Amino acid sequence: MSTTVRHMGKSLSTTRFKPVNSGNSALAISQQLRKKHHLGETIIHVLLFLSGAISILTTIGIVFELTKESLLFFSSDGVNLIEFFTTTAWQPTIGNFGVLPLINATVMTSFFAMIIAIPLGLAAAIYLSEYASHKARSVLKPLLEILAGVPTVVYGYFALTFMTPMLRSIFGTDTVEVYNTLSAGLVMGIMILPLVSSMSEDALSAVPSGLREAAYGVGATKLETAIHVVLPAAISGIIASFIIAISRAIGETMIVALAAGSGPAFTFNPFKAAETMTGYIARISGGDLSYDTPDYNSIFAIGLLLFLVSFVLNIISRRITRRFREVYE
Repeated sequence: MSTTVRHMGKSLSTTRFKPVNSGNSALAISQQLRKKHHLGETIIHVLLFLSGAISILTTIGIVFELTKESLLFFSSDGVNLIEFFTTTAWQPTIGNFGVLPLINATVMTSFFAMIIAIPLGLAAAIYLSEYASHKARSVLKPLLEILAGVPTVVYGYFALTFMTPMLRSIFGTDTVEVYNTLSAGLVMGIMILPLVSSMSEDALSAVPSGLREAAYGVGATKLETAIHVVLPAAISGIIASFIIAISRAIGETMIVALAAGSGPAFTFNPFKAAETMTGYIARISGGDLSYDTPDYNSIFAIGLLLFLVSFVLNIISRRITRRFREVYE
């Protein structure tokens, strides 16, 4: 409909449009946006599902291959499951398949690594979380984490060329062998230290500042607050970092392969050479052994044992985290 309006002697023609239903327009726009949003969410959902499925299928494939090859090993002549876990002689070439020497060396090197990594890593975490200024933390934490970026083969040669000569100068060349589990374990602890400190510092920093202020309000010192208030509140994350560090130490290869020794030996002397499970796998897999022999298939049995140990440690870590987790509002 058109109307004519006279204004100052001029005719102004205006057109009156039929009003549009704003409710229907808004609904159409909303449906269109919802459709686009739904399409994007679907794509993201599919990508996330594929990522999770690939991870699960990869784990299943690893377990399947390890189990299949391990069954071939245990079905070989002269291999007995009971003797595998109870005897102390590991000489596959002559039919001795007692895995205890490899397990013992692995436990020893991991123990020495934890002696270094746990106390030093926790102390560094407490300092970074409770004492260091923001500027100091921004400098020291990246410097500490640089240790995690050093290749493990470099740590192996560091243990062989620095740590072992130092131990021999302290305890004597007749006591400390060139290859020994102590030097390998100590250097492994230096390598794992950033893992413990970083995860522990994150757990300590997540504790609400209200707990600290409450402790200061009743007269506690900074050290008392850190030890008796903040540390217990973050204990679940700290213990989880310890267990992950132990799992990392058990699975370390290059340091022990270079510095611990290449011959299985059932000994509790840290100054003697001994071969770990990962060191044996590295040595045999790079050798000239033929396939489908007990010697070669034994690396899959040891690999499956390592996988089970890591799996159990992860389960323990999750249970401890759930048991001691503190929830704050």
